[in-house]
Amino acid sequence: MNKSAQTYNLLWIDEQQTLDFAQKLSLDPGIVDASIALFGNLGSGKTSLTRYLLRALGVQGTIKSPTYAIVESYETLVNHQEMLIWHMDFYRFSDPYEWEDAGLRDIFASKGLKIYEWPEKIAALAPKPDMEIHLHVNALDQREVVLRLNTAKVCNVWAA
Repeated sequence: MNKSAQTYNLLWIDEQQTLDFAQKLSLDPGIVDASIALFGNLGSGKTSLTRYLLRALGVQGTIKSPTYAIVESYETLVNHQEMLIWHMDFYRFSDPYEWEDAGLRDIFASKGLKIYEWPEKIAALAPKPDMEIHLHVNALDQREVVLRLNTAKVCNVWAA
């Protein structure tokens, strides 16, 4: 683990830059067993970013928002190896302990990519994510992004 997190400020002026970011992230070897926390208001692009990333990782079929199901799981092949992906949305949680009651601690302890929206709803109960992505929509409908790398697990493509 890094002694201190690395932070990058990005600006995505259009959807293509969101897609480009997702494709670049999909190339990082550490993505297969990383946790990514997505912060942002409704409509800031959290689910869209996740869809782009899952497509870049090779997920086929419908990629649904987990707002009501809480968790959607996917399988794909990355470098000829099976990869599990968990997309979670904690927006509807009113108590941080709901994630434990839902059995999500087991998902966080398992292998695979864990992407979760509204991490503030589970407060300090979840493990610290490897990556935090904070999305803010500015007055020009662009995404101001703060990318925070908390561990060295997912950082190879950002060092270049």
